[in-house]
Amino acid sequence: MTDTVRVRFAPSPTGHLHIGGARTAIYNWAFARHHGGALVLRIEDTDPERSTAENTEAILRAMGFLGIDYDEGPEIGGAYGPYFQTLRFDRHAEGLAQLKASGHAYPCFCSAEELAAKRDVARAKGGFAGYDGTCRGIAPATAAARVAAGEPHVWRVKVPQDRGDITFDDAVRGETTFAADNVDDFVLARTDGTPTYNFAVVMDDADMRITHVIRGDDHLSNTPKQIVVYEALGAPVPVFAHLSMIWGPDGKRLSKRHGATSVEAYAEMGFLPEALMNYLALLGWSLDGETTIIDADTLKANFSLDRISRNPAIFDVEKLEWINGAYIREMDPEELAARMLPWLSGAGFVTADQAAENHEWMLGLASLVSERFKRMDEIAPMVRFLFADVEIDESAREKVLAKEGAGRSLRAVAEALDTVEWSAPEIEAALRAVPERLRLKPRAVFQAVRVAATGSAVSPPLFESLELLGRERALARLVAAQSLATD
Repeated sequence: MTDTVRVRFAPSPTGHLHIGGARTAIYNWAFARHHGGALVLRIEDTDPERSTAENTEAILRAMGFLGIDYDEGPEIGGAYGPYFQTLRFDRHAEGLAQLKASGHAYPCFCSAEELAAKRDVARAKGGFAGYDGTCRGIAPATAAARVAAGEPHVWRVKVPQDRGDITFDDAVRGETTFAADNVDDFVLARTDGTPTYNFAVVMDDADMRITHVIRGDDHLSNTPKQIVVYEALGAPVPVFAHLSMIWGPDGKRLSKRHGATSVEAYAEMGFLPEALMNYLALLGWSLDGETTIIDADTLKANFSLDRISRNPAIFDVEKLEWINGAYIREMDPEELAARMLPWLSGAGFVTADQAAENHEWMLGLASLVSERFKRMDEIAPMVRFLFADVEIDESAREKVLAKEGAGRSLRAVAEALDTVEWSAPEIEAALRAVPERLRLKPRAVFQAVRVAATGSAVSPPLFESLELLGRERALARLVAAQSLATD
């Protein structure tokens, strides 16, 4: 085996990329990049009913969104392809032929009904319910004749009877042992000739020179079987690293009952790719136990398997939102304006050409809101008043405009702003003189202006909002709202 680190991410295209799968992909990617190795993407599309091209495309999109680049795989190829498992059946057949020739595989003619009955008997006696080796002792010539005659059969691996316990050093869990009598002569190839998972995955990993298998611990029980196949093939056994599951807040495995579970769903909710990668990386791994904001370069430079926790991680949307907000706050106005544009365009507020024509205005908008939202999907509702006519919220009207003095405030403010230079500092200076003149509290005056200008009692900073709104529209709204206000 090559000394170069080679890892793989091998999703099944039976759905979109799950958060748990994304974390596995991130860990494989970070490990490969840290060691100057290669990440292989292999699509395990052997479920004919659920594996679709659309799901494969969704997985590729999700990886692209996160910034996970791979060195070999679909679309880019590589030296050890093909990278769809269904296109590798010829290699699986060659591997099975090798095991037959070496005596490590034998045909089993037991029917499904016979096997089920044997399992029931074994369970009733409290014993091991695996295959009992009925066909293991059939003479090779007899077995060959039955196969040639077309008798239905599967092919099983012949686990050496003196194999002993199967122990391996898991890079996350440490030394892990499976008792020898719990590993039976499992099926390598089905009656129709298709390979089982535990055979196909070993063939593919061996062919692709995979040195480290980093995956979820739902595959832990498969590992002893796969080690048996590696040994039978005479192939080097890779280093295994099994990642604990991601749980929801209720301590149960993360699923749809907890909300969104796919990468694309979180992208649609307005989470930034770098924030999502950052958060997922922290679900089981840490830089130093304290640092929360970790960019991709830091992750690649410092990632190691020995810092992965054995304990399940809890998926906390609020913490993800906090991290997302932190990335938003750290962006300069140029970048934030660019990131906001697709969301504003999607809402029908502005086109790319219009944004370019009003570049400075867009930068002002980015500066105005950067501290006030945590997800990109919050931006359009927050700044709608700057792009579209407003309808004053009824609760805001009752709580603010219906109070005594609101009408006088709006008239006085409209008069004060009529001739002022239209900039936030000048707007602020003019507005701050109004409450004292009217003998009203500043909050009451400013809230009346806010509701009139934005339609809501909650908005980005008032003076900067009025500047971006523009003199003509701002004054028009102050005048229109007077009919709804109490003097």
